[in-house]
Amino acid sequence: MKTKAAVLYEYKKPMVIDEIQLDGPKEKEVLVKYKAAGLCHSDLSVINGVLPLPPLPCIPGHEGAGVVQEVGPGVSKVKPGDHILLMWVPVCGQCFYCLRGQHYLCADKDKTRSGTMLDGTYRLKKGDQNIHMMLGVGSFSEYNVVSEQSVLPIDPDIPFDVASLVGCGVMTGVGAVMNKAKIKPGSSVGVVGIGGVGLNVIQGAVLANAAKIIAVDIRDTKLALAKRFGATHAVNASKEDPIEKVMELTAGIGVDYAFEAIGDVETILTTYKLIRRGGYAVIIGVPDLDAKLTLPVSEIPLMEKSILGCYYGSGDIRIDIKILLDLYKIGRLQLDELISNRYTLGEINTGFKDLESGKNARGVIIY
Repeated sequence: MKTKAAVLYEYKKPMVIDEIQLDGPKEKEVLVKYKAAGLCHSDLSVINGVLPLPPLPCIPGHEGAGVVQEVGPGVSKVKPGDHILLMWVPVCGQCFYCLRGQHYLCADKDKTRSGTMLDGTYRLKKGDQNIHMMLGVGSFSEYNVVSEQSVLPIDPDIPFDVASLVGCGVMTGVGAVMNKAKIKPGSSVGVVGIGGVGLNVIQGAVLANAAKIIAVDIRDTKLALAKRFGATHAVNASKEDPIEKVMELTAGIGVDYAFEAIGDVETILTTYKLIRRGGYAVIIGVPDLDAKLTLPVSEIPLMEKSILGCYYGSGDIRIDIKILLDLYKIGRLQLDELISNRYTLGEINTGFKDLESGKNARGVIIY
């Protein structure tokens, strides 16, 4: 069949809306008609060549939701007509990492990072040229074939645009709080970078009953959003020193937990400096692959400061996403409010310009 998709042919260039050939699903694979796809900063990093995976040409996009159209042999998880969202780590449940409760590090993610199906083959072509897809899901396409391991069935009453965001930004932000930091009630929390992930870190901190939630960004519009999502304090780092301000707000001690949601060396260092003795800095954002961080290493043992990496919310995605959707249903998570703008597939490059300019918390493609 043919499908229309946003294809990246050159780094740092606009994606091209192209018609490409899509082969049907093979064993344990699913054909999905996408209904919505989130525009995430990780996609932008691929487009700009900061994260040069997968190889070009490729279809970016890893947040998405849609409807199952067809299933291949051996599929038992979903059937045609089911509503699903995408999980960009294809959890196998039986590898070294899954058996140790680290499903977000499943060994099968190393296969899809190369832009192929789990068996190393392709389903997308333009003439004789294979088209890669980001993290095995490539959600910037009207249709795509993905592994059964990459889809999670959802209730049909969940809006597709909301569901698409839960599959990455919401899971990553809330999971960083609940699964990685495991913050205690009454804690103080700093959040550096108030985009889609940062806002969900704030929501996670609210759920965990943090007493002080300090949002740090360089845009007043983002900081106003942070307040709406539960931040108790806002610091504009373009107008005042965020470290000095956080120290002032914490009686010179620093916060118990700080989260970095941008992926920049400078902001990672700032995040580390915000924490108190015995505190935790959680790094969520992914910087350039060649980026280096210089720290006063003696502080780590002498002041017992901890630096924690967090990947995809550090949990069992299959369970945690369902919990997040349940919290949304009862009004404990603000998800509709995360969506700043909606775009057609043809407007996708505009959507990423809006993301870069700081206009959006999250933009969503509606198919």
